[in-house]
Amino acid sequence: MSDLKAAFDKAMADSKNLSERPDNATLLKIYALYKQGSMGDNAEKKPGFGDMVARAKWDAWNNLKGTSQDGAMQQYVDLIAELS
Repeated sequence: MSDLKAAFDKAMADSKNLSERPDNATLLKIYALYKQGSMGDNAEKKPGFGDMVARAKWDAWNNLKGTSQDGAMQQYVDLIAELS
């Protein structure tokens, strides 16, 4: 396992124990970086207007299209470290 993958996995665990709950914009960024880092570019079908939460998550992830998985993992690790 690479050092980055190990750091990403640790950051995932750390994200569940943050000292305080981040605001919604930060939560969306955490989600999007996690999805981009773990799955790559968004290839899922865009949710309809009726499910605003799913739509916001989809949009946040889709905005990272083209970001490398390693780059997204590093940004995720850095963001969780900053919030811890």
